[in-house]
Amino acid sequence: MISLRALVVADQESKFIWEHFDRSRFRGIDVIVSCGDLKASYLSFLTTMVAAPLLYVPGNHDAAYLHEPPEGCEDLTNRMVTIKGVRFIGFGGANSSTPQPFHYTEREVARRVARRIPEICTHGGFDVLVTHAPPLGIGDGEDRFHKGFGAYNALLKQFQPRYHLHGHQHMNYKGATKHSVYGQTQIINGYGYHIMELVVPRRKPARLSYIKTRYEWGKIYAGQLSAASPAGL
Repeated sequence: MISLRALVVADQESKFIWEHFDRSRFRGIDVIVSCGDLKASYLSFLTTMVAAPLLYVPGNHDAAYLHEPPEGCEDLTNRMVTIKGVRFIGFGGANSSTPQPFHYTEREVARRVARRIPEICTHGGFDVLVTHAPPLGIGDGEDRFHKGFGAYNALLKQFQPRYHLHGHQHMNYKGATKHSVYGQTQIINGYGYHIMELVVPRRKPARLSYIKTRYEWGKIYAGQLSAASPAGL
């Protein structure tokens, strides 16, 4: 097994970290993962002070990233990143038809996921899915803006990663959960910050067939759409 010590952050900057940073509390961190809606300066501060690589996805309030992205950090919406054998892939934004940066409809997210399937095939799958919004019906909200995306459920069902880390749902929001399980995947709401161990099997990834994988994803996703309420799409 491979174990990574991860600092997971989302949605709210910690005053404790900003104002009273104690390096000893973050000793041994292998990776920092941001699930969105955090200031670029906060992310740059974290990767500098903790001295670990920081992987992020943009949240629906992160339009400023388009002009001033977090310095020294890696955007998972651009490419998959592997750290010590653990494969991370990410998707940003929230459920909205408003024409603003990082506001997406279900169909738009599905297209974004489909465009990443060749990359997923090259890496033989992935171990950690990082998103801003949660999956549909698992720790998401009842209103349109806080609904999750069915495209993520299809990814989880097909590839069965060990972890799905997300944000967007503050813990005082209705329906929010800190930890859920979907098949073999541990789903973690990263609101605020916490430290956790990411443990994945040690294996040599085998390249996947794109045609077969793309067909299977489309079939699974269609099933997700037919099972979901039209209001959530």
